[in-house]
Amino acid sequence: MPGHPPVIVYPPSATGGRRVTVHGQIVGLAHGRGDVASFLRRAGFAAGAEEIDLDQPELIEWRGGDLDTWGGP
Repeated sequence: MPGHPPVIVYPPSATGGRRVTVHGQIVGLAHGRGDVASFLRRAGFAAGAEEIDLDQPELIEWRGGDLDTWGGP
């Protein structure tokens, strides 16, 4: 789909954490911003300790809340 960001962070699950996909492939369950950044580094979106701006709508679509929404019990 044109203009669709490559990374999607899904709504928080009932038990906590948010599923993260990169180009349609599940890369893990994030429990905070650091997890999302780590997944993006492993997927090649940044090198080493390079900081990743997680508030880029062209890169990440946050569904069911923003980057400060994590849910759980």
